[in-house]
Amino acid sequence: VQLQASGGGLVQAGGFLRLSCVASGGTLSRYVMGWFRQAPGKEREFVGVISWSGDTVYYSDSVQGRFAISRDNAENAVYLQMNSLKAEDAAVYFCAADRDRAVWPARRSEVMQATEYEYWGQGTLVTVSS
Repeated sequence: VQLQASGGGLVQAGGFLRLSCVASGGTLSRYVMGWFRQAPGKEREFVGVISWSGDTVYYSDSVQGRFAISRDNAENAVYLQMNSLKAEDAAVYFCAADRDRAVWPARRSEVMQATEYEYWGQGTLVTVSS
């Protein structure tokens, strides 16, 4: 499956953006979908993950309450709604697909590692001005 992320841009602190991730060459409903981000000079960081049907979502502590992940399997798409953006949210954002997960984990830590995901989009840049 190929993933294409879009929707990044420049936004003022306190503003919002909605990122999209569209899949091709595969059926997105088969994958647990994650969002990660990477700021310059930093490691890739887990943002959140959504289950196959979209009924369960885990978020990182840094975005909990401000970001929301959703999916539309009929459209083969996953979304990241980002509200109340802060300067520290600036990064390249990536969507990723976990192909091999058979059971939804009981603990968030099991899906937070980038190595759990087999397919990655190219990333979309989010810049936050203060």
